[in-house]
Amino acid sequence: MARSKQRWLPVGVIALVVAMAAVFGSVQAGATVSLPAKTADEVLAMIARTEVRALSGTVEQTAALGLPEIPAVGPGIAPGAASAMELLTGSHTARVYVDGPHRARLQIMDRMAERDVVINGRDAWFYNSADNSATHLTAPQPSPAEVPSFAGPRPSLPPTSSSDRPSPDMSSPDVSSRDVPTPEALASRFLAAIDDNTEVSVGDSTSVAGRNAYRLSLHPRSTATLVESVAIDVDADTGLPLGVEVRAKGQSDPAYSLGFTELNLSTPDAALFEFTPPPGATVTEKALPAKPVPTMAAPGTPTPGVAPEHHRPRPTVTGEGWESVVALPAGSAPAGLTSNPQLSQALQPVVGGRALTTSLVSILILDDGRVYAGMVPLERLQSAAATQ
Repeated sequence: MARSKQRWLPVGVIALVVAMAAVFGSVQAGATVSLPAKTADEVLAMIARTEVRALSGTVEQTAALGLPEIPAVGPGIAPGAASAMELLTGSHTARVYVDGPHRARLQIMDRMAERDVVINGRDAWFYNSADNSATHLTAPQPSPAEVPSFAGPRPSLPPTSSSDRPSPDMSSPDVSSRDVPTPEALASRFLAAIDDNTEVSVGDSTSVAGRNAYRLSLHPRSTATLVESVAIDVDADTGLPLGVEVRAKGQSDPAYSLGFTELNLSTPDAALFEFTPPPGATVTEKALPAKPVPTMAAPGTPTPGVAPEHHRPRPTVTGEGWESVVALPAGSAPAGLTSNPQLSQALQPVVGGRALTTSLVSILILDDGRVYAGMVPLERLQSAAATQ
């Protein structure tokens, strides 16, 4: 049965890895520093109360999941799925700029090319200099019911009591700076999974990007997840997550790390959030579909202009917290996920389809088009698929 979004740990993390053709960064932690002692609850409260809304900096990512290198640019390299899957291998560097909930820019620096993600209000641009191509996404005008989710304060961390958790149907903006991968965005998805099956503690203080930080540690008690632990470095002055380090069971080194190597908390120049495609660029225009507007109509009553819910393929989640498995219906997986030659080297044949197995994430792609993913072993995905 489907769970609320606050418990969809793999959904949020895999969305960052598979759906975004952009790059994150590795945690650059320095020597242990001396800070006033704080409990885990106090550090969590710092994160929930952080008032950082604007920043610029450099982020680096390192992924050691046991996959072969997947090139993102070069002759014959198709954009899209391969570019997104490339985030699962190697190291990458990017510049990130954020100014509030509506403006953000990510510049991913490859050895042979540059990729840009620019969000400004209802517009989002994705540019790849390797083939001089750009995609322009336009979000619909938000309904009055959605305005509070744009203008209100950033959501606080979910309480550990399930009865106090916010409704999973609360509206959220279609295009947001929170869609740009940053340590804060990644940390929020792990923090949302904290429950009775998670041990939360505070480790030695450290230094990240020249700033003193508390290290918050999450240890799943579950034996069914691939995750051994998650460490989140939290800025001692502002409560902003500066880095995230994920360790897989059976590995001595981190399987994935993301964090700032340079950070400036001043407001970036507004010109950074404007984007004009270079001369000769191939531009593709896409419009995001409007969200259904909540009404007081009885369940099952058609809403004018809104397609029936059963016509929209929707992901479902089985399990809970660290053991969650997300299922994508046939036809809803990213185009080219199985056909791209750059990805075929990472997929292994299994009964009824193909699979991607790493030390931290497993993905099962069935011949009928369904896709299952989670931070669990492949066998758990196959069991979930067999029951649906």
